[in-house]
Amino acid sequence: MSQLPSHHRFPGKTLNAVKKRWLRLCSRVLNLWVRATVLPEDLAEFRIDSGAPVLYVLDTYAFSSLLILEQICRVRGWPLPSQDFDHDQVALPRSFGANRRYRGLIIRQPQKRGYSRTLKLLVDAISDGRLKEVRIVPVTVLIGRAPDKEQSIAKILFSENWDLGGRVRRFLTTLINGRATFVQFGKPVALTEIVAHGAGEQREAGETVEDQRREERRPEVALRRVGRLLRVHFKRVRTAAIGPDRSHRRTLVDRIAHSDSVRQSVAAKARRDGIEIYEAEAAARKYAREIAADYSYSFIRLAEIVFGWFWNRIYRGIEVFHFNRFRDAQQGHEVIYVPCHRSHIDYMLLSFILYRRGFVPPHIAAGINLNLPVVGRLLRYGGAFYLRRSFRAQPLYSAVFNEYVRTIISKGVALEYFVEGTRSRTGRMLPPRAGMLSITLRAFLRDRERPLLFQPVYIGYERLAEGSSYITELSGQQKKPESLADFRNVINIIRKNYGQVQVSFGEPIRLNCLLDEHAPGWAEQEFGPQSKPAWLPNVVGQLADRILVNINSAAHVNPINLLAATLLATRKQALDEADLEAMIGLYQSLIPMTAYSDRITITELAPGQIIEYGLELGVIERQQHALGDIIRVDQKNAVLLTYFRNNISHLLAMPAWIACSFLNNLRVRKTRVRRLTEAVYPFLKNELFLPWAPEEVPIIIQRCTDALVRLGLLGMSGEYLQRAPGGSDQTYYLRLLGNSMLQTFERYYITIAVLAKNGSGTLSRQQLEKMCIQSAQRISLLHEFDAPEFSDRTLFRQFIDSLQQIEILGRNDDGNLTFDRRLQTFARDAKLILDKEVRHSIIQITPRIRQASQNPDIPD
Repeated sequence: MSQLPSHHRFPGKTLNAVKKRWLRLCSRVLNLWVRATVLPEDLAEFRIDSGAPVLYVLDTYAFSSLLILEQICRVRGWPLPSQDFDHDQVALPRSFGANRRYRGLIIRQPQKRGYSRTLKLLVDAISDGRLKEVRIVPVTVLIGRAPDKEQSIAKILFSENWDLGGRVRRFLTTLINGRATFVQFGKPVALTEIVAHGAGEQREAGETVEDQRREERRPEVALRRVGRLLRVHFKRVRTAAIGPDRSHRRTLVDRIAHSDSVRQSVAAKARRDGIEIYEAEAAARKYAREIAADYSYSFIRLAEIVFGWFWNRIYRGIEVFHFNRFRDAQQGHEVIYVPCHRSHIDYMLLSFILYRRGFVPPHIAAGINLNLPVVGRLLRYGGAFYLRRSFRAQPLYSAVFNEYVRTIISKGVALEYFVEGTRSRTGRMLPPRAGMLSITLRAFLRDRERPLLFQPVYIGYERLAEGSSYITELSGQQKKPESLADFRNVINIIRKNYGQVQVSFGEPIRLNCLLDEHAPGWAEQEFGPQSKPAWLPNVVGQLADRILVNINSAAHVNPINLLAATLLATRKQALDEADLEAMIGLYQSLIPMTAYSDRITITELAPGQIIEYGLELGVIERQQHALGDIIRVDQKNAVLLTYFRNNISHLLAMPAWIACSFLNNLRVRKTRVRRLTEAVYPFLKNELFLPWAPEEVPIIIQRCTDALVRLGLLGMSGEYLQRAPGGSDQTYYLRLLGNSMLQTFERYYITIAVLAKNGSGTLSRQQLEKMCIQSAQRISLLHEFDAPEFSDRTLFRQFIDSLQQIEILGRNDDGNLTFDRRLQTFARDAKLILDKEVRHSIIQITPRIRQASQNPDIPD
């Protein structure tokens, strides 16, 4: 039998007799340890042992994979991959090839090629007529394919993934996970039929010069076809076994760099900076590597074990609400998780919950400040991708980041980010930062492969690991940048009891429905990388507000929330135990009666159990007294508890506002309550992200009033609402309810007083904010317990924004703030809520920018 001419011989080393004996010996030694599951179970229909020439093609070449295949074939009596391929006029030194090969002794890099060299020789031989028949058998060998219930850290670290790894890692993988090996044989492919199919297609056109040229290219066409067939097969098998390839650092950087939008930005940067194209492209690739996640299945499995231990160590449990409703809603959608941001634990906790319930953890947008040495790489393995705080002045970075987000969404990857932009230091929802929302919407408008669903998630804690640092920052000190030294606090964290965590899935938002509502006709429009339709800012704003509203509408009221809301409403943060029980029970009844949302949940503990729970966590203390025990909060815990009171302030806002109307009045006309509530509602809605439209306010007022009447806190007398006379329990409880929102209205009055005292057109916005903060800090020191959140800059900014939105505040030509007599009316209405002493203290303390005021005296 003749062999191929020299230019058709197999390139590389041959398998001589000594090497084949060595291969056989290694295969038998490996068989002592490796236990392979061969799929499919019924291989008889493949007829591999029919006597026809066979070429095995491995997904990726590894010596261990070849040994495993060799042993399986020997046991089943099939042609061995190590034996010579000697058929017709073709003689090759082995009967296997590989779809992918790596080179390098230590650092393994993939060889750039589209097909196996052995496969090319066989295609050429069939085209030349020197080989009549050959069957290609695809073989995938997966060692330790991340079994779902495996708890061994070593086995998880060395489980199968999309990276082959180096020789040392492959050896350790085989050693540790050899007994969990999976070998998938694909249906044999008749290479002769593929080549003949390509020839038949080309002969149909007739014998022209062009057809002759095509005939010359026939082997190349057939080779590409069989190469593509094998690549698709191997990808499907590996995806089914270990999930889709999500290691974007390896697979996406080139794709992003070669996208049209990034290439345009690269060219623009080269022109703008006077540099070569390759230098601008190198900058784009550097940005892509800085941004991209490096998702690792092994790390996710390891993290599940570590965090499972960690949560059990510091928490008494994790309660999850409404997950089944989310599971039903997300079908057929790409999901964007948009939780509230209370702690660094948020994103780890949500990924853990999703993974435990059968969902792939999302890719998480993280600030570049978290890209610390070592830690940054680990977060990338968990799906974190990094973004800079601002990149408006960096068009190339912006193009790369936008393209990255578009690419991963189009590949079906779930995302997670916090629309608040940073962690809340006060416990309230922060005003949205809509940058990521805008990027997501523009990415969706370009592709629209599957509809998007935004899933709001409420996360509630009973104690915060970062509580002390939040108080420090609210007191005016600069936020400390994240560093590796922060991880020393983990030792202190695991020594404490942080109670329970509640995670509640809110009402999802379907982007298509929102677009249909606010941008009719969007589906018929075409959008490119630079497209920014005029309606986009409005849609983004509507989406951001709805997300925050839906997060609030899924809140869980835990025991610490109830203790904080009750005790912080008292003058000395202390209450008779019997009154505390009664007030907690009142809140537990009141919140459902207001019908805020059907996703609001409340602790099932009885009031007495809640008190005992707070004592056990150390957030309150009991002081025994002959006339009855007192439950109190010390100064440090009182400041920390403001955070947990604020978690549920939106649930109590409307009934508390009505209660405030009776702090200084025995009875008030229903019409006046309604008028004042409608006047103040825009400010409450903007600060607390309340769910009701202005036209719904009268209905909500009636509902809350009815609830207070049924609870015995208010009575009705014709056109009036009235409270019980002073000294009764009902009046006391009504006062405590009103006090829970009193500081909010004091902040409003401080702003009005500063404006009125300095006059219209006198203050810039920056000056107004500074003076309001200084006034609040002084009032807090003199008249309130020292709660730094009372002087929070964000809250004053929100109120000033609301005044501008309803046009009570304007601007003159100098940019200073102007107002008219409506501000005086607002100040006059404050007499109903704030007592004379508080109003006089605020007026006295608020500063003037000039000695003489240009405005009449403020009504008191």
